Amino acid sequence: MDHLPSDPVLLQRALGHTFHNPELLREALRHSSFVNEQPGSDLKDNERLEFLGDAVLNLIVGHLLMQAYPELHEGDLSRVRANLVNETQLADIARRLQLGPFLQLGKGEALTQGYEKNSILANAFEALCAAIYLDAGFAAAFAIVADLFKELIHDTHILDAGQDFKSRLQEAVQGAIKTVPVYHVIDEIGPDHDKTFRVAVHVGDLQAQGMGKSKKTAEQDAARQA
Repeated sequence: MDHLPSDPVLLQRALGHTFHNPELLREALRHSSFVNEQPGSDLKDNERLEFLGDAVLNLIVGHLLMQAYPELHEGDLSRVRANLVNETQLADIARRLQLGPFLQLGKGEALTQGYEKNSILANAFEALCAAIYLDAGFAAAFAIVADLFKELIHDTHILDAGQDFKSRLQEAVQGAIKTVPVYHVIDEIGPDHDKTFRVAVHVGDLQAQGMGKSKKTAEQDAARQA
């Protein structure tokens, strides 16, 4: 029997959107593991909606970033968007909506707490965005996504994580003193499976240090400090 584990009215209330076509909502919340356990049914899983939702989200978040940060170049905008529209962030938004209890999962996924898996939650959220877009159009989807992302869009940590400070530093110093920054690891802290790197950057008379869980992120942090 096709049913939603929790009352969809509660989810629609959290979204601020009542579906004209409730089947779109049901499809968005229906995982392939559930459909695979219904042989002979014509039920659709949410994977096609997930595909469309990825495009909808990237377009809306890209638009929001261009509005919020008119000074950012294309490369930085792409990196910031990638930090916003990723599995971890989307799963966190899904948890804020308490999406898990509404998902239809197969028995195996349900037994292994699939309702809490980042991948399942993120994919379902993408599918949900597509369902809203198909149900009510782009303006409705834009308004809901903008509301859900408004704090993240202005989170300076997300902004910093998306910027390529190494490139910006190199462009600045090449133009000013005709040299390039030099990076080297000065310390490695922690066991092999959980290292933290400390990196120094030297450029002219300037020296700065940064830290990160990889050499690349430590170099970015050092460049940001410089």
